Amino acid sequence: MKIVFLGLSITSSWGNGHATTYRALIRALADRGHAVTFLERDADWYAQNRDLSNPPYCFVHLYSNAAELETRWSSHIRAADCVVVGSYVPDGIAVGDLVQRIASGVKVFYDIDTPVTVARMETDIDYIAPRQVPRYDLYLSFTGGPILDVLERRYRARLARPLYCSVDPSIYSPDPSVPAAAHDLGYLGTYSADRQPTLNRLMVAVARRWPAGRFVVAGAQYPDDVGWPSNVDRVIHLSPARHRRFYTSLRFTLNVTRRDMLAAGYSPSVRLFEAAACGTPIISDRWPGIESFFDAKREILVADRTEDVLDFLRQIDEHERQAIGLAGRRRILERHSAAHRAIEFERYVAEARQRPAARPYPGIVHDRLAADTSAP
Repeated sequence: MKIVFLGLSITSSWGNGHATTYRALIRALADRGHAVTFLERDADWYAQNRDLSNPPYCFVHLYSNAAELETRWSSHIRAADCVVVGSYVPDGIAVGDLVQRIASGVKVFYDIDTPVTVARMETDIDYIAPRQVPRYDLYLSFTGGPILDVLERRYRARLARPLYCSVDPSIYSPDPSVPAAAHDLGYLGTYSADRQPTLNRLMVAVARRWPAGRFVVAGAQYPDDVGWPSNVDRVIHLSPARHRRFYTSLRFTLNVTRRDMLAAGYSPSVRLFEAAACGTPIISDRWPGIESFFDAKREILVADRTEDVLDFLRQIDEHERQAIGLAGRRRILERHSAAHRAIEFERYVAEARQRPAARPYPGIVHDRLAADTSAP
């Protein structure tokens, strides 16, 4: 297929988890023979932190606003067999209107933030409108479980299917060159106010209770008033090229889930799969559906309290620690690689093709939407 993605970013992983998700999926699609173009809004904060300007597995083009997108790249959108619009795309509603108006192939919305989207759908969301949901042929969701029914029943999604995050095992794997664990517990993630209380409970409080332990938090945008204990090291930004070494250098890594994802359940993060692919044992907060992805105790450890994490760090011996890490990696290779997701993507697109295409907007709405997409 000729596939066009319009996503938040593929060129920069700074402050977002979308880039690594797109990179893994699109590389796998390219390996399976598809020709992929990625159209990205040129944003200053990404322009200053690009760590993959020219991926070897797809064509990347930048555009400055919705008007330029329509002027320069409409022909690509029209000619594509499948067009995918991602969540959090700047001016995403105008972008979606353009795609729904001119695309002749399967029109897809890829929601990497589904619980946030559903929570905000009818209030202050700016990357998809409720009226657009039934106009997409396929709604792919990072979150599975009951929220798929919400999308189909309440918002009239024509076909809602889970396309969870994944990992590229050729990039994320155990690294024998990394010396003995530099930290007992590490966390990789951009600051989020709704995640911070859990991070405080499952790491910061642990560090205070165990002064001999060694901890590290890697990620951008943390405020100055967090109050890290002296045995917590900080890394302001860690590019994807350094993720493998980071995970391999840890005895354990911590997974913390955002509030909306926690409430919805069935929302594994890309960091969860990356760490597991590296063979690093994971300590995770508890969320509905976690057992659908990992076997608790054998492939992952689940913590509710500060004391749970302390017990894991101080009581699990090296043999058991390595066994948990290897079991988690085995699960990733069997079910959650980027190659698995590419096959699922193909299957969902084929399913969407078998259904009647979404009805186009009436002409009078076309005219209004055309005016909207010309706005910067």
